[in-house]
Amino acid sequence: MTIDDVKTIGVVGAGQMGRGITQVLATCGWNVLLVDVAEEVLEEATKKLWQGVTKAVEKGALRGDQAGAAMAIIHPMRHLQRLREAQVVIEAIPEDAVMKRALFAQLGQVCEPSTLLASNTSSISIASLGMASGRPDRVVGLHFMNPVPVMRLVEVVRAIGTSEQTLHLALDLVRRAGKIPVVCKDFPGFIVNRVLIPMINEAIFALEDGVATAEEIDLAMVEGTHHPVGPLALADRIGLDTVLAICEVLHQDLGDPKFRPCPLLRKYVEAGWLGRKSGHGFYLHGEQPAMQMP
Repeated sequence: MTIDDVKTIGVVGAGQMGRGITQVLATCGWNVLLVDVAEEVLEEATKKLWQGVTKAVEKGALRGDQAGAAMAIIHPMRHLQRLREAQVVIEAIPEDAVMKRALFAQLGQVCEPSTLLASNTSSISIASLGMASGRPDRVVGLHFMNPVPVMRLVEVVRAIGTSEQTLHLALDLVRRAGKIPVVCKDFPGFIVNRVLIPMINEAIFALEDGVATAEEIDLAMVEGTHHPVGPLALADRIGLDTVLAICEVLHQDLGDPKFRPCPLLRKYVEAGWLGRKSGHGFYLHGEQPAMQMP
């Protein structure tokens, strides 16, 4: 199978990442089957997708007719069975290894043997997902960056069992979607999160130690290192639950204490302070610094 044979792509998970991936794929002309178990999540996703393509029109990235055409080929649904029609399926469910392995086991049963199965995981072993699917040669990592419509990088993660054909198809798909692929090995955290998450975690330690306020820490990194956004504001954007999950994967799989999650990060997640998605993280609604927990 070549990229020209790919007409329909399934996206499983209609959260922030799944919506972004769906928007990019549909604006490139692919039919997208957007699957989620919750009807209310699909309804919210449809609204957010309209907002996304409307914003693209306002910025001049899309014409009005292109936005309408993209929305017309997005098909929200609750059941996996329709994924039999897809030549590629991209998983974008929460960063939970047990959930992802269970899903890939289902995809291995539902999808055609030739279907490429990809995971948008930011840290979980692609090899383990390939084994769960029963077709490790057809499984690859496609780690899109957030926000997907804006960020150009996609980490293409090759597991030990990923075939050359699968890798090349994944690379062609990323390029046709207008993104820049970087191939990396199936190693905890891949490239970006192996470097980024320890920096965010250390910024949280600095906040916990009272070195400075959240605003001051972020300002120091923006003005002192030319980062476009500070580490704590970025953590709020990613989702503190996701940051914690990646920290735990790095700590467990690499066995190095330098990756241990900061206790303050764990407290925030336990309190439901997840960042932008909950309205409260290190900042309130992205404007005022949040109160540090005792």
